[in-house]
Amino acid sequence: MEGDCCSTSSSTCEEERKQRQQQKEKPFRGIRMRKWGKWVAEIREPNKRSRIWLGSYTTPIAAARAYDTAVFYLRGPSARLNFPDLVLQEDDLRDISAASIRKKATEVGAKVDALQTSLHHASSSESSNPSRVFQKPDLNKYPESSDED
Repeated sequence: MEGDCCSTSSSTCEEERKQRQQQKEKPFRGIRMRKWGKWVAEIREPNKRSRIWLGSYTTPIAAARAYDTAVFYLRGPSARLNFPDLVLQEDDLRDISAASIRKKATEVGAKVDALQTSLHHASSSESSNPSRVFQKPDLNKYPESSDED
């Protein structure tokens, strides 16, 4: 039965079509979803045809944060970001290579990915205890060094 979706009711067919279209659309700038569900981030180098690979992540937020880090270092504070309030501004990183940008972006993306997946697993496994509150760490801060030397 071809067109079985639209033969029952046109409103449900339109809703299904909108859902499929929203799944295909990118939720953030600079990322895309692979066929198997992983989210990847990459960015073009300015005035070049080459791209900087920023990594593959399980969550779109992690991929978007990796993209934000890279685009900030490439284009500066005027760059269009997914999360403009979460980018760490460092003055010593003005002239930076593609390898350094890739390293910084993958570090941020990996941290966010680990945090997102652990929060997701913790919330699904501990749904019986909703009173427990998780404090989100600031991933842009350097860890405090201990004075154990």
